[in-house]
Amino acid sequence: MSLRTSKIGHFQTLHNCVKWHRMESIANSLLDTFSDLLCHQSMILAMNSSFIDPLVQYESQLSIIESSFRKAFAIPSLEVVKTRGTNAEDKEELESVYMSIFNMYEDTLLILVSKDLYKLQILKEMMKWMDEDNLYFQERVMVIISRVLSFASKKARGHASVDVPCSGVLAAELSLLCCHTDPSIIQQASSAMYYLLSIAKQQNAGTNTTKSTKNDGPGSHDFLLSLDTQVLSQTMNQFKTKIAQSVGQYLMPSLLTDFVWSLLKKLSSPSHVTAFEAAAILKLTLESHAQKVTKVSKIVDDIYQQISHNFSHTMKHALLRVITLLTRTSPKKVIFQLMDYPLPADNTVILMWEAAGYESSVAPDVLSTILLILKGKPGEMEETQMERRRFSLDATNMMPVAASQALCTFLPVGSYKKAVAQFFPQLLMALMLQLFYTSQLRVLPQDRPLFARDALRVLLNCSGLQEVDLALKKKNCWNQFSQVLFHHHGVYLIAKTLSEHNFPQFPETLHYLYKTSVEGPRRSEDSIITIIFLTELLNNFFKDPFPEEFLVLFRDWVNDSNPEVSKLSLQKIASMAPVINEIESACSLITSILEAFLSKEKTVVIRALLTLRRLLGRLDKVTYSSLCTNIASSYCPLMDHSNGGIRSMAIRHFGELLRDMSQYTWMLSHVILGGLVPLILFLEDKEQRVVKACKYTLDICASQLKWSISYLLKDENYNFELVVINICNNLVASNENQITDLISDTLGFMGSSRVYLRRGAVILVGYLAKLGEYFLLKDEMAVMFEVIDKLRWDEDPITRDLAEMTHHILTEIAYKMTSSTIKKNFRRIFRFIYTKRLKPLYNWNMDLTDSDSDTKEMKSDKEGFAEDNDDDIII
Repeated sequence: MSLRTSKIGHFQTLHNCVKWHRMESIANSLLDTFSDLLCHQSMILAMNSSFIDPLVQYESQLSIIESSFRKAFAIPSLEVVKTRGTNAEDKEELESVYMSIFNMYEDTLLILVSKDLYKLQILKEMMKWMDEDNLYFQERVMVIISRVLSFASKKARGHASVDVPCSGVLAAELSLLCCHTDPSIIQQASSAMYYLLSIAKQQNAGTNTTKSTKNDGPGSHDFLLSLDTQVLSQTMNQFKTKIAQSVGQYLMPSLLTDFVWSLLKKLSSPSHVTAFEAAAILKLTLESHAQKVTKVSKIVDDIYQQISHNFSHTMKHALLRVITLLTRTSPKKVIFQLMDYPLPADNTVILMWEAAGYESSVAPDVLSTILLILKGKPGEMEETQMERRRFSLDATNMMPVAASQALCTFLPVGSYKKAVAQFFPQLLMALMLQLFYTSQLRVLPQDRPLFARDALRVLLNCSGLQEVDLALKKKNCWNQFSQVLFHHHGVYLIAKTLSEHNFPQFPETLHYLYKTSVEGPRRSEDSIITIIFLTELLNNFFKDPFPEEFLVLFRDWVNDSNPEVSKLSLQKIASMAPVINEIESACSLITSILEAFLSKEKTVVIRALLTLRRLLGRLDKVTYSSLCTNIASSYCPLMDHSNGGIRSMAIRHFGELLRDMSQYTWMLSHVILGGLVPLILFLEDKEQRVVKACKYTLDICASQLKWSISYLLKDENYNFELVVINICNNLVASNENQITDLISDTLGFMGSSRVYLRRGAVILVGYLAKLGEYFLLKDEMAVMFEVIDKLRWDEDPITRDLAEMTHHILTEIAYKMTSSTIKKNFRRIFRFIYTKRLKPLYNWNMDLTDSDSDTKEMKSDKEGFAEDNDDDIII
C-alpha cells in the first residue's frame, strides 16, 4: 500500500508541475503579446510627434496596427485562458493580462483617432482583417470599433468641420454586420452605426450639403441604441429599412456613393448570405436616396463588367435592379453610359436597357436623352476632351448607332406608349437622319444591321401605323435603305406613304418640322431630309400656294449654305408658278431667287435662272414692272460667268425680260446700256449657245432702242467690227452721254483670261474712245493708256497688234486735247449740229468684197478719214 500511495503522490506532483508549466507558457505568451503591443503603441506615439509626411505616417501606423491586430486576436478566448489557471488568483491574473492586451490595442486606436479623425479608416481595415480568419473574435472586434466610434463622435461635436472620408465604406460594412446571425454582434454593430451616423450628421452640419427633413432630429437614429435583439428576427425588414433611410439621410453624396459602391462589390461575395443582405440594403437605400448618388456612370459600368464577366451571376437580378433605381433619379447619366459599349450591343447591355425601361416614370426623360444622343453623327470625331461626355478611350462617336438599337428595346415597352406618342415627330425625324448617316458610314462592316431602319419600323408599329410599315415593305423601301443613293427617295416614300394613310400624328409632326426649320438644323445635310419630308407632307395636305409661314421657310432655304437644299427649295418654288399671283410675298420670293444668282455653286445658279424665268412667265405685269429693273441688273453679272451654260441662259433671259417689258422701255434703257458691253463682246464666244443668245438678245435690244442692226446679226452678214461700228453710230445719235460708262465697262474685260474677250475689248474701246474724244478728260485718257499699254505686251500676237492700233487712236485723241480752247469749244458746238459716223479702223476679220452697200459707204468714209488728220464730218 505504501508503494501504491507513493506512486499516486508522484503522479499528482507531476500533474501539478505540468499544469504550472502550461500556465506559465500561456502567461508568457500573453505577456509577450502585451509587450509587443506596448512597443507598438510607443512607436505610434513617436510617429504622431514627428514631422513625417502624413501619407507615409498613416501607412506606417496602419502596418503597425495590423501587426498588433494579428497578435492580439491570435490569442485564445478568455474562457480558454482561464482554464490554464490553477486557482482563482491565477485565473484573475491571466484575465487581467488578457484584458490589458485588448485595452492596450483599443487605447492605441483612441490615441490615433484623438490626433486625427481621418484615421478612422483603420477601422475599415480592421473589418477586412476580421473577415480573413474565422479565429478572430468578431464580437470583441466590434466592441473595440464601437468604443472608438463612440469616442470619435464625442470628439466630432467639438469641431466646426469634420473630415471622415471612410464613413461611407464603414457604414456599408456595419450595415451588413447589423444583419448578422449573432445577436451580440448585431448589438455592437448597431451601436457602432449609431456613433458613425452621429459623426456623419456633424459632417453635414459643417458643410450644409444636406437639407434637413422632417425625420432629421436629434433622436432620429436612436433606434440603433434601443435595439431589442429578442424581437429583431421578426422585425428585421423594418430594421433594414430604417438603417437604409438613416444612412441615406445623413451621409453626404460622396460618402453615400462610397456606401453604394461598397455594397455593390459585396454582391460578388462568395458568401451568398452576405450578397443577399447587401442587395437588400442597396435596394432599400436607392429607393429613397438614389438622387444623392454620384459617379452614376462608373457604377453602371461596374455593373456591366460584373454581369458580362459572369452572365450567370447569382445576383444578376439585384444588379439590374440597381440600374432601374438609378434610372429613376439619373436617367441621363445612365442612358449615356449604356450607349457607350461596343456595337452591336451584347446581351448584357440589352438586359441593362430592359432594366432601365422598367422605370416608366422617367420614360420621357429616357427618350429625350436618346434623342439628344441621336443629334450626333456616327463616326464623327470629338474634337476636344472637354466635348466628350463619356470616359471611354474611343473618341469616335458611335453612340447614335447604339441609341438607334436601344430604341428597338425601349419603344415596345407598354409603359412607354404615352412617351412614344409625345416624342413621335422627334423620333421619326431623328431616325431618318440616322438612317442617312449610317448608310454613309464606312466604320461599320458592309453587312451591318441598320438599327435606325429597324427602330423606325418599331416606331411605326408602336404608334398604330402598322399599315404604313406594310405599305413601305411592299414598295421595297426598307430593303433599299442600305443603298446610299436611295436614301433621299426613301424619305420621300415615307412622307408620301404617311400622307396616303392620313397618319394622325400629322399636326404635331408638321409643327415640329416648322419649329426645327425656323431654329435651323445642326448640320446642313439635315436640311435636305427636312425639306424633302416637309415638302411632300405639304404637297399632300395643302394646295399651292402653301401657307405664308411655310413659304418663308422655302424663301430662306433658297440661299442655304447647302446647294442641295437651295435646289430643292427652288424646285418647289418653280412648281408654284401657276399660283404666283396668289402669293402675298411674291416680291420677296423673287428677290431671294435673285440673291441665289450669287451662289458659287453653278447648279444652284442654273436652277435659280430657270425658276425665275418660270415665275416671270406667270407674274402679273404690275408686279413684274416693279421688279424688272432689279431683275435685269441681276442678269448682267452672270453674262460674264465662267460657265457657258449660265452665260447663255443669263443673256437669253435678259432678252426675254426686255421683250416682256417692251412697253416699259423707258424704265430699262439704262439697264440695257449697262448690259451692252458683255452682249457685244460675247458675240465672239467660243460656245455657239452663248453667241446665239447674244444675237437673240441684241436683236431685242435693237428693236427696243430702234436701232437697225438686225441684218448684221444674221450668220451670213455677221462681222464683229461692223456690229461694233453700227452700235457706236447708233449710240452717237441717242445715248452719247453713256459713252464714258461703256468705256469703263469695256476696260474691265481687258484683264480677262479669255483671248477673244481681250481682242473684242481692245476694238470696242477704240471705237468708243473715238466717239467720246470731245468728252473725255485727261484722267480718263490716262487710265485708258495704262490698260492698253499692258496689252501691247500680251501673249496673243493679234491682241498685241490690235492694242497697238488702239494706242495709236488714243494718241491722236490725246494730241487733239492739247489744241486751243477756242478750237475745242468750236468742235463741241459743231457736234450738236452735225452727226459723226464712224468708219472701220481695224479691218479685223473683214471681207470688204462681200460687204453690203453700207460697208462700202464705211470704206469710202475711212478713205476720206485717212486723207485728213482732222475729223471727216458728214452732215
